[in-house]
Amino acid sequence: MPDEVQERAGVQVLVCDPAGPPVATEQDALDLIGAAFLGAQVVAVPANRLDERFFSLGTRFAGDVMQKFVNYRMRLAVVGDISAHLAESSALRALVHESNRAEHIWFVPDLDALDARLRAMS
Repeated sequence: MPDEVQERAGVQVLVCDPAGPPVATEQDALDLIGAAFLGAQVVAVPANRLDERFFSLGTRFAGDVMQKFVNYRMRLAVVGDISAHLAESSALRALVHESNRAEHIWFVPDLDALDARLRAMS
């Protein structure tokens, strides 16, 4: 399945292919934002496509990627099980908790949970 724009809960979402290329640089994040400009309001990236540095906050990679999405007013949803990463880092647990309370960056276990979040926003 290639990355594709889907309507989910009344919102246009760029749903990224789990087998797609990794998001390992800021340019990779900008490429997803650019693809979403074709009409999506949210980019749903499978957690397994994110470089391991994303989950190690000391690298600052997560902050750089997330800031790109905020700057371009594009929502980012990290989709998938990140429990192993959460178990290793209280800082990451805090980031996920705070992000999920806001409107721009979400961490959700699956697309059904994303749909529920989107319905709750409308």
